[in-house]
Amino acid sequence: MSATHTIVNLPDQRTATIPKRNYLNNEDGLLSWLFTGDHKRIAILYLISITFFFFIGGAFAGLIRLELLTPQPDLVASDTYNKFFSMHGIVMIFLFLVPSVPATLGNFLIPIMVGAKDLAFPKVNLLSWYLYWIGGLFTMAALVLGGVDTGWTFTTPLSTHYLNTHVVTAATGVFIIGFSSIFTGLNFIVTIHRMRAPGMTWFRMPLFCWSNYAASILMVLGTPVLAITLVLVALERLVGIGVFDPTKGGDPLLFQHLFWFYSHPAVYIMILPGMGVISEVISTFSRKRVFGYTAVAFSSVAIALFGFFVWAHHMFIMGVSNYSALVFSLLTMLVAVPSAIKIFNWAFTLQKGSITFETPMLYAFGFLGLFTIGGMTGVFLGALGMDIHLTETYFIVAHFHFVMVGGMLMAFLAGIHFWWPKMTGRMYPESLSKLAAVTTFIGFNLTFLPQFILGYLGMPRRYHAYPPEFQVLNVLSTAGATVLGVGYMLPLLYLGWSLKYGAIAGNNPWQATGLEWQIQSPPLTENFIETPVVDHEAYDYEWLAHKTAQEVTTVG
Repeated sequence: MSATHTIVNLPDQRTATIPKRNYLNNEDGLLSWLFTGDHKRIAILYLISITFFFFIGGAFAGLIRLELLTPQPDLVASDTYNKFFSMHGIVMIFLFLVPSVPATLGNFLIPIMVGAKDLAFPKVNLLSWYLYWIGGLFTMAALVLGGVDTGWTFTTPLSTHYLNTHVVTAATGVFIIGFSSIFTGLNFIVTIHRMRAPGMTWFRMPLFCWSNYAASILMVLGTPVLAITLVLVALERLVGIGVFDPTKGGDPLLFQHLFWFYSHPAVYIMILPGMGVISEVISTFSRKRVFGYTAVAFSSVAIALFGFFVWAHHMFIMGVSNYSALVFSLLTMLVAVPSAIKIFNWAFTLQKGSITFETPMLYAFGFLGLFTIGGMTGVFLGALGMDIHLTETYFIVAHFHFVMVGGMLMAFLAGIHFWWPKMTGRMYPESLSKLAAVTTFIGFNLTFLPQFILGYLGMPRRYHAYPPEFQVLNVLSTAGATVLGVGYMLPLLYLGWSLKYGAIAGNNPWQATGLEWQIQSPPLTENFIETPVVDHEAYDYEWLAHKTAQEVTTVG
């Protein structure tokens, strides 16, 4: 590392400047971005893309909440309302939540974290982004042509026989997006296996890499099942092959088995990378090595493994046998164990740590609380008797959003705020970002806590009319969604502002230990001037203090 970079890496960053050469300015022009092989630029392309689709999905959520302000359908007709919640689910799950952390932070960071110059297959990485957009355009075409109203699950026989909306167009979009997910997972697996720097053993890797590795296994093994299922839905709709049609010898429950065999592991595809973010943030802002590093690492693999064996808990009321329901109920309880290992180990990491409350840490604390509530309510739904009462009610909606939005989205925002200085070389206004974190947390709870009560009282999900006695709780939920929307808009504004006006970040503003923090900000196109040699454990703050002291001595 040159002397200039060493100075930037010191805690006193008053003399810091943006490096003249970095991945952002190494090449100029739009074409240099559209045909790039640089994993960091592709990550930025993904970040812009998923932000666009997030706000489209969020707009549908806002329309849903406006409709539910009153007991009667005052805003839109029932068919239109069905399209609103269907498009909200399809866009948010397949175009935002699944690619959110892996395609953005994972793409940007995994090669740097393991000491590589890029992902194993740079052209395949760029292809995955183009496939993502092709799939997104098919999904948007379904929206523009009139929408789809199957729900995000494409449930048969509704999707194959009884609806006249653009099911095949939307399913084609999700099918193509699936290949983007597979290619991303394949790239991560090969990179982590084959391209680690000298000394970067498996148990020196950051836990962010472990989490994305486990999620990548799920992507590669689970996504083809969804792709095959959607092809069968399209064929049955177009040519009537009868795979799911009992009048032709098919089985409608087969669709449920195939769909949920992917879609429950997809929950872990979404949440595992977020858990990796939380490990990095908590360690950095408590100045401690993650408690039980090995247990946390293997718990990611355990979650991925168990994820393939719990799909039928979505089917307890669909006619599965009592014996299989009992087995899947037990397996559902067991999958909570590796998640609990992470929560407890993070708590022990915080114990007696030198904790500071920067913005990423506030989002991480939000994740801990909201994900824990989401996970514990999942145990309710894994219990057979409770599930029969609560399934298909707003309890399901609240549970899912506590895990995916309260958990995954809080982790995503924690990661964006944590690595923003590395990605851009700029800091954001800390006071505004803390306000956004608190606003998001308050708005989220105000939105979704009332829905647990609504579900317990028996309000079905996906209905646009409801008894008047449920109105107060629905009004609370809509008010919370408004606050939540403000919490999501604030980062868009101040992060955009920081690109030009933010303070220079320097190489390591958080004094973190990962390899990504030991190089310049923003990084070089090739990441490292020389291939690094790793001679310390992950999260070794004593090593960092010794290294910083040596640099101070050298500069002095």
